[in-house]
Amino acid sequence: MAITKSSGMKSRLGLCAAFVLLSGCASFSQDGGFTQIEQASQAQLDKQVTWVKTPEQRSQVAERVVELLAEPLTVDAAVQVALLNNRDLQASFDALGISEAERVQAGRIPNPGFSFGRLEKGSEVEYERGLHINLARLVAMPLTSGMEAKRFEQMQRQTSLALFELASQTRKAWYRAVAAQESLAYMQQVMQAAEVSAELARRLAAVGNYSTLQRAQEQSFYADAGLNLIRAEQARVQSREQLTRLLGLWGEQIDFRLPERLPELPAKPEQLPDVERLAMTQRLDIQAVRLDAERLASNLGLSKTTRVINVLELGVVNNRSNEEPTQRGYEISVELPLFDWSGAKVAKAEAQYRQMLNRAAATAVNARSQVREAYLGYQASHDLARHYRDEVLPLRARIAEENVLQYNGMFISTFELLADARKQILAVDGYLQAQRDFWIAKADLDMALLGAPSLSASTPAMAATDEPAGH
Repeated sequence: MAITKSSGMKSRLGLCAAFVLLSGCASFSQDGGFTQIEQASQAQLDKQVTWVKTPEQRSQVAERVVELLAEPLTVDAAVQVALLNNRDLQASFDALGISEAERVQAGRIPNPGFSFGRLEKGSEVEYERGLHINLARLVAMPLTSGMEAKRFEQMQRQTSLALFELASQTRKAWYRAVAAQESLAYMQQVMQAAEVSAELARRLAAVGNYSTLQRAQEQSFYADAGLNLIRAEQARVQSREQLTRLLGLWGEQIDFRLPERLPELPAKPEQLPDVERLAMTQRLDIQAVRLDAERLASNLGLSKTTRVINVLELGVVNNRSNEEPTQRGYEISVELPLFDWSGAKVAKAEAQYRQMLNRAAATAVNARSQVREAYLGYQASHDLARHYRDEVLPLRARIAEENVLQYNGMFISTFELLADARKQILAVDGYLQAQRDFWIAKADLDMALLGAPSLSASTPAMAATDEPAGH
């Protein structure tokens, strides 16, 4: 669809003024839509985010990262480093910029075109000039602009969701890394006890005071302790490297320090009686799918509007000759829908809209289930860790005290005392893993309230750390 226009100073000036006016209707925002991302990060995470576009901003981010890594990295500091330094997140911010450019482009009329012709017929010379513009985009511009605006809003929510997902993954990776580091320390203690026991068994067997079976049993404990120590070291390396990737660190930065222990277990789990309703009101994936449905509904309206007139050209003609009077007039050309009435295009748009409605309904159903699962898992993990803390560990401590008394009275052997020490250490390590799982469940619950969660069990790289080392 195009317009053709020619000479006439007033007409040209009026047309140019119209171009300027219409082109000014769509422009880039000052922040590129990033203010909403910053506000979401501040409101939900209390963290700073920066869209790095210049070397100066990159330098500022690098300085801030160095400052955060100078001290043992807390979980909040780890999240802040990831939000500033993760390049995948920066790529998401760039996708937001691409989406805004498409929104602006959809709100601007196409550039006009100019044509010039010179024809000779004997001594006659004819000049033909034309100025044309794409009318189809001009007619459809209100609809296409609205569609791209909705797409841009959807991209803002998707970017916020990516930000929250990175924060959640970083928290879980931090908990795993600290727990694996602490677990390694416990496994080293078990190994030391096993070494002492195995050496004592060897000496007693050498003087005939210990049977071959008894010595083999102590050696078996020692061999198992060595295997568990290797697994604990492997889990520490894996969990630390996953955290390093999320933080976007390399070179000397990978030598960052972590605290020695996980945060203490809270006295009571957080109570959320209306957890489903809360998720429905603030989950970004639900808001995004609603916007997508609105965009497709607009697209369906556009398809029905343009199904008959596919090409429309309107123009004013001005032909001038050196021998004939100037020719003036206009011409209109329309594509006749004899073979293609755009029925397939409309049917496709309708099917896409129904598809999106079904996906929106499925998203809502899944969101309710996900948030229930996350909340129940959060409560159960707290109950498990609390049972370790309040029941298992005090009982193991009491048994250890009694065994020391039995050993001092020479009622039990050194080997029995060492075996009980190993069991006590493993019980402490079991509480550590339960404590880790609670904090991971808390991160999953927070993510489930904001968007589709990636449950910790779905992370293959961390499968080795899901069970207590040494078990």
